Order: sequence, then structure tokens, then C-alpha cells
Amino acid sequence: MNEADIPIDIHTLKLQDWLVSRRIVPKNIQANLKDIRSKITSALMDMPSHEKLIELLKGTNINYYHCKEIIEILKQTEKDTKGLFGSYGSKRMKDWQEIVRLYEKDNIYLAETAQIYVRNVNYEVPNVRKQMTKLEQQSDESLKRSIDLAKPEAQLLNEHAALLQQIGVKGENLREEFTQVLLGLPDIYAKSIKKVGTLNQALDLYATTSGQTKQQCLPITRHLMELGNTTVYQYIHKEAPLSVEEPPIKLNLSQEHEAKSNDNEIDFGDDNGGASSTISGEMIDFGELNLESGGETIDFGDTGEGGDIDWGIESSPTENVEVNFDIPIEEYGIVVEGAGMDGGVAKGDQAYTILDSPNYRERFTDELYELEAFLRMRCYELRQVNANSNVMFSLMESISTHDEESLKKMLSNVEAILSEISNEQTRHLFQLKHSPKYADLLASKLKQMIKAVEKIRLTKQVLKDRSVELKEQRLALNPVLEELVAQTKNLQTKIEQDISKRYKNRVVNLLGGV
Repeated sequence: MNEADIPIDIHTLKLQDWLVSRRIVPKNIQANLKDIRSKITSALMDMPSHEKLIELLKGTNINYYHCKEIIEILKQTEKDTKGLFGSYGSKRMKDWQEIVRLYEKDNIYLAETAQIYVRNVNYEVPNVRKQMTKLEQQSDESLKRSIDLAKPEAQLLNEHAALLQQIGVKGENLREEFTQVLLGLPDIYAKSIKKVGTLNQALDLYATTSGQTKQQCLPITRHLMELGNTTVYQYIHKEAPLSVEEPPIKLNLSQEHEAKSNDNEIDFGDDNGGASSTISGEMIDFGELNLESGGETIDFGDTGEGGDIDWGIESSPTENVEVNFDIPIEEYGIVVEGAGMDGGVAKGDQAYTILDSPNYRERFTDELYELEAFLRMRCYELRQVNANSNVMFSLMESISTHDEESLKKMLSNVEAILSEISNEQTRHLFQLKHSPKYADLLASKLKQMIKAVEKIRLTKQVLKDRSVELKEQRLALNPVLEELVAQTKNLQTKIEQDISKRYKNRVVNLLGGV
């Protein structure tokens, strides 16, 4: 085989060592390159305005091959300085010719070209590709996170809508809507105990089994069955009140705490907290009140030195003071309960209905749980008797008339009423009415849900924008990579051609390139 037909294969990683080992280039070229770079920097300070030069020098590092192209351009721009013997008098041309001469000395240009080529193959091109891959991954991740946030957003919106539906409001003006929906509590209470009459058999069975009278056994439940959801006053006094003065509803919403008060109004404080606007006689101590037999002297106790009280009555010291005891007692605002069905005034906690009173509502619930536990126990006992006829219970005689199916029906009636009186809407409205702070907590919870949804939506938009931005950055690297790959391939071709000339035009292959 002819030697010219044998190719020269050089691996990219060993290119520089290969050139040094063949004594084509010196081992250390850094000092020479530093001097050449310094001259290139100086030469670039004085360049003619030429379109090809601007394009050539735009965003690239100058190497040996760029210098040769610059000289070709200068041959056109500096042709007027060309002498008789073909030399140029232009300093620009001389500077770049000197740079090319330094490059060609000891084949420095080949060593630098190999160095740039190896760096591009091993670092620059892989780094750009890696950066493109990373940007693409980050863009996909941002878009995926944005899509994933749709689930918690929908969950929060559903929870917010469910909570509003449970309370029965729209969420536009909470104070007004809370006040309005609380007016429907009596209807809700009436609906919740609509089936309380179905507990009659269960109550009779429990009373018989426990040895109590019907009135003693679960009295609140029995009262609700007979008279409905009456006031606590009627349950206690066994008669309906003449009138009901239910405590006012107080909704403590923090965003509406700013009072719109008139400067002329006097603030007597909260009726429940500070001093009351109506001053009770119990708060004023007049000392001992002694009415002598003649009605002449009223002793209000020791008023201290100079503590005479001016009551605004013009009378002489010797004038007798007569007390009129015939003033009707109604003028003092005292309500006297009549006898029988006349009733009185239901105030305070007694003005609430049984299901609306925190204390009596809890007692009614306890009675239902007690009845439920009793029925479950009876069902268990009945199953045990059916399973083993030798086992007897002392209380089984009382339920001999009821089979397991009838007991289960009673139990389902109790469970249905328990479910009705403890549903979500009733629980929320009950807390709203009897806990001033609950309205603020509920409003804060609704507001936090909306804020969380807004934050999620903002985050989604940020992630979408970020995804688009990363894609644009990824696309912007395409021309950079293409230019870098083209430059690397061009350097590879020049290196292969240069080495081929040195070895009788043998084919040179640089392995492991781009």
C-alpha cells in the first residue's frame, strides 16, 4: 500500500500532545500568544470603516485566520499606500502583517488553532448544549408546576363555595348576610326536630326499662315532643311568657370595628362589659334608710363633713317630709309575674328556645346520645338471646314486645334527629349567634381562602411567564450553537489541511469532534 493512501487519525483529546511530540509546535506558547494578543489589541484601535471588517470583528475572538482575512480587506482599503515594489506604507497594514508573521513563527498559529478547537469540542459546545437542555427542563418544570397548582386552586375554591353554602351566604357583605341568615334559625330548628314525634315508643321503652315515669325520663326530649321548641322560660316555669326579650345578636367583625359615632353622643360602654347606661339602684349605696314612725326623718347614713345633699326641694328645716306610698309599682319598671297562665317576661338565657340555648341544646343532645346508647344495648342483648337461648338478661322482659327490627327503626329515628340538629349549617349559625368572635374567625377563614386562591393564581401566572421566558432563552441559544459548531468545524478543516500538507497530502482525520 502506498504511504500516501494511509490516513492519519488523531484523537481530539491528544491533538496538542501529538503536535508537540512531532515538533511541529513548541511546548509552551503562552508567552508568544500574550505578545500577539497585545499587538492585536493595539491594531484594533486603528481600523478603517469597512462593512466586511465590522462583520468579521463582531462578537468573536481574533485568531490567525481572521488576521489573514483582515489583511485581504486592508489590501483594498490601503491600496493607495502600495509602493513600487509591492510593499505598503500604511501603518495598519504593517501592524497586521507583523501579527501574521509572529503567528507563523514556530507555527504558533497552528498551536493556538488546535487549542481553540479542543476547547470548543470539549467545553464550549457541550456547555451550550447543556445550558439549552437545562433551560428546556426548567421551562417544562415551570409549566408543569403551573398546571399542578390548578388542583389546590380548585380545592380551595370548592371549600370556599362549600363553606358559603353551609352557612347560606354569598360572601359579598358578610355582616348583613350573617344577620339575615340568622333570622332563619327558628325554621332550621323546627325542621331539625320535625321527626321528634317518632321517638315516642323509644322514650316509653326507656322509661319502662329504667323504672322512671314518662315525665322523669329524658325530660327535655319529652317536652320537645309535646310542646315543640319553646323558650327555656316555658320549660322551667311550665307556662308561656307574656313577652320575650332575647339578648341582641353581636357580630364582631374586625374589618368593621371603626365606629361611626356622633361627637354629641355619650358612650356609656358595652351593656355586657363596662358600666351600663341604665344605672341600677343596687349600684348606689344610700346607707341605712330609717323611716321613723312620724315620717319626719330620713337617714341616709353618714355623708361626711359638709356632705349635705341638695335634692333641689325648697323646704324649711322644720318642714315635715311626707312619703307617698301610693305610687303604682308599675312606674318603677318592676314586672310581677301573675299566677297560672298569666306568665312573665322571658329575659336573658331563658328567652332563648331550647335548641337555641347553649346549655339546654347540649342537654338535649346528651339525652339523644343516652337514648341511642340504650337502644344499641337492647339490640345487642336481643341478638345474644337469639344466639343462645340459655342466656337470660334481667331487663329482657321489658322489650319482649319489640323485636330487633323495631329497635333498629327506633335507633335510626334517633340517629336521623342527631344528624339534623348537628349538621354543618346549624353548627355554624349557632356559633355565629352565641360566639361574637366566631363571626370574625369565620370571616377571616373565608378571606384567607380567597387570598390563598389569589396567591396561587399569581404564582401560576409567574410560572407560565417564566416558562415562556426560559423557552425564549433556549431558542436564543440556537444561533449561538450553530455558529460555534460551524466555527469548530471550520477550524477542524483547517487543522486537517495544514497537517496534511506537512505529510505529503495524506488524509488527516480528527476523531471525536463535533
